[in-house]
Amino acid sequence: MLLYIIVFVLTFCIMEFMAWFTHKYVMHGFLWNLHADHHKKDHDSWFERNDAFFIFYAVVSIGFFLLWQNNILEIGLAIGLGIFAYGLAYFLVHDIFIHQRFKLFRNANNRYAKAVRRAHKMHHKHIGKEKGECFGMLVVPFKYFKK
Repeated sequence: MLLYIIVFVLTFCIMEFMAWFTHKYVMHGFLWNLHADHHKKDHDSWFERNDAFFIFYAVVSIGFFLLWQNNILEIGLAIGLGIFAYGLAYFLVHDIFIHQRFKLFRNANNRYAKAVRRAHKMHHKHIGKEKGECFGMLVVPFKYFKK
């Protein structure tokens, strides 16, 4: 049981790196055409082309669930749940808390919440794919915790 908990937590933590890497080198790289509408709204839809990236990670998570279910990878459930948990945290922080796609968590004002908002605001000050900063989500550079 301890192994599964360790794998779950480790997977969740690795997903922050994967989100940073994917955001910096894929979303702001060769798949900018899917991510650009997130930086500069060029549509009237609630959905963005950028939402396709959630689908990719959902498929990866489901793949690990299937590997576990079919007795191919015993720790597949822990990995799949770790990816799912990170996706849920990302959705809550990025889409709900920061971008207010649902009007929740508006009054969160602790140091961490303020730092996350500041870092993301700095990321979005660049509407092009170059010169970006703060590509991660949950791990925020210390400089954004300053008052």
